[in-house]
Amino acid sequence: MTDTFDAVVIGAGHNGLVCAAYLAKRGRRVLIAEAADSVGGASITREFADGYSVSGCAHLLYQFHPEIARDLNLAKHGLVLAGKNLATIALATDGRYRRFSGEVVTGNGLTQHDISEFSAFNGQMTRYAKLLAKVAGRRPPKLVESDWSDKLNLARIGLDIRRLGRDEVRELLRIGAINLFDVLHDRFTDELLKGALSVDGVLGAHMGPRSPNTVLGYLYRHLGDAFGLSGPAIPEGGMGSVTSALAAAARSSGVEIRTGTPVARIICVAGRTSGVMFDSGETIETGLVISNADPKTTFEELVGFPELESGFSRRVHNIRARGTAAKLHLALDGMPEFSGIDAIDSGARLLVAPDLAYVERAFDPAKYGQYSEAPIMEITIPSVHDKTLAPDGKHVLSAVVQYAPYELKAGWDESRTSFQTVIVDTLSQYAPGIRDLITASEVLTPRDIEQQFRIRGGHWHHCELSLDQFMMMRPAFGATQYTTPIDGLYLCGAGAHPGGGVMGLAGRNAANEIIKREKSR
Repeated sequence: MTDTFDAVVIGAGHNGLVCAAYLAKRGRRVLIAEAADSVGGASITREFADGYSVSGCAHLLYQFHPEIARDLNLAKHGLVLAGKNLATIALATDGRYRRFSGEVVTGNGLTQHDISEFSAFNGQMTRYAKLLAKVAGRRPPKLVESDWSDKLNLARIGLDIRRLGRDEVRELLRIGAINLFDVLHDRFTDELLKGALSVDGVLGAHMGPRSPNTVLGYLYRHLGDAFGLSGPAIPEGGMGSVTSALAAAARSSGVEIRTGTPVARIICVAGRTSGVMFDSGETIETGLVISNADPKTTFEELVGFPELESGFSRRVHNIRARGTAAKLHLALDGMPEFSGIDAIDSGARLLVAPDLAYVERAFDPAKYGQYSEAPIMEITIPSVHDKTLAPDGKHVLSAVVQYAPYELKAGWDESRTSFQTVIVDTLSQYAPGIRDLITASEVLTPRDIEQQFRIRGGHWHHCELSLDQFMMMRPAFGATQYTTPIDGLYLCGAGAHPGGGVMGLAGRNAANEIIKREKSR
């Protein structure tokens, strides 16, 4: 054994890189062990066809916290945004689209009521998202313990809520745990507008608009607005450039990163971690291990249930992490023409979600282990902004497609081709002629996402974002505030507070908590 490092971080996804960089800036000697041959986790750029590159899983930068970008000086380390402050456009087969930009929505046939109501709705949701953002940037307080910092955090949350004002608090309490379908139906008349807004409550989740917790999902999705961002961005070089910049920042602070180094086991002795063992058999001795892997992988595979109390093991086993989002990549021989929108808007975030009922019907088959025959989509053509992703005059299309359940009754090996046909048929309704432009294609099901990115269940957030798996209850009772039942083992990934998305707060918060706890020993 060697005793070279103060800490070992498992996984070089963005949260692992952020956590390691902050620990190193505080003087810790940190090793990151990454199983893949490159850093990035689910935020990578790769070539999927000759000359065509795409962001492999995550494909838009919604929520990356500006403070982290400044603290780690990511601009110096190569991060450049090819497109930013992108509008969102809800597509329609008849060309009567809806365009969202900040507090403004435009489109043929919109009533003045819906235009004004959207401005009011967006303002209110942003105020609620700002409240959530303050919670996301802190250690989540436990409610029943006497820790003074938890009491202070609870007091801060109470004060922040009080500052909203009586009417706003009443409305937040009314809608906070209900479904987004009813909220949107009560406020708007335009079906295309409502369908588009509902996507932000369900994207990446095993939920439809009528499901509880979808208002929470909507607010979480809009944390970027609360951070001062004005719409999603596309990094130059794809999402892999974000994690490449983070890796450079970590290395500049002294972090050692080993790729192609899978961790086989977290070594535990008498309830405390004493190091890690790699697949190669090599061991690293350290009293501090931080897992950026999902909670199920961390506890079931790397620690092992025999090292854990049975009640906690049961709670880990019951964590809901059912991926229902697939990823489509298309190599295109030219620019597709979407009905009704100008070429200048082809680089926007494009949605297929014609109305609320359509989105809910798309979810229905997933409840029974079937994929949607009429899916919803979030579409980007990043090559509009970044010409390096495709040959001259060519383009790449990237789309998140729902619903595609991880546990498909018919099996994904047998159903992949038919599902891809459904996706392209749906796209063709909004972009006639796109089929003739396709020169190569790829569909990643949740099974593929699990295998390629080592995420149990293929779920982006590592576990469902819902009130019972949120804040002080994330991912499960007994493993909150980034700590675990194993002394010296911490979580820093999407399964920890506040959750998934390329945000970085889980990694930064975990580093702050580790420094605080290790100092008090």
